[in-house]
Amino acid sequence: MKRSQLPRPTEAELAILQVLWEQGPSTVRDVTEALQEQRGTGYTTTLKLMQIMTEKGLVVRDESKWSHVYEAAVPAEQTQRQLVRDLLERAFRGSAQQLVVQALSAKRATRQELAEIRRMIDELEREA
Repeated sequence: MKRSQLPRPTEAELAILQVLWEQGPSTVRDVTEALQEQRGTGYTTTLKLMQIMTEKGLVVRDESKWSHVYEAAVPAEQTQRQLVRDLLERAFRGSAQQLVVQALSAKRATRQELAEIRRMIDELEREA
């Protein structure tokens, strides 16, 4: 399956991916411990979700060790871009302006975030 065609992760799958992106390759037990604090997810639930995610191509499993080690199939940024593209098309009819306006009005951006947004806009204008 091409990476651009990976399925959109569910909320529970995204929580697992976030653990894998933060911690790197991890066992089911490692992921369960991280999720326990946030969601109270048990070991068997995490295991089943990670098996499904392997079948979907969202994670890859290294079976060379006694405890299987899982890793996100794609970097966080790629998944985030895929989710934003999907949201952009479904909720904003492709309008990046409306997406940005709603994002900035939903949560106040810090000075640092605004500076980064300005830098990105300047870069895009130079490229155009």
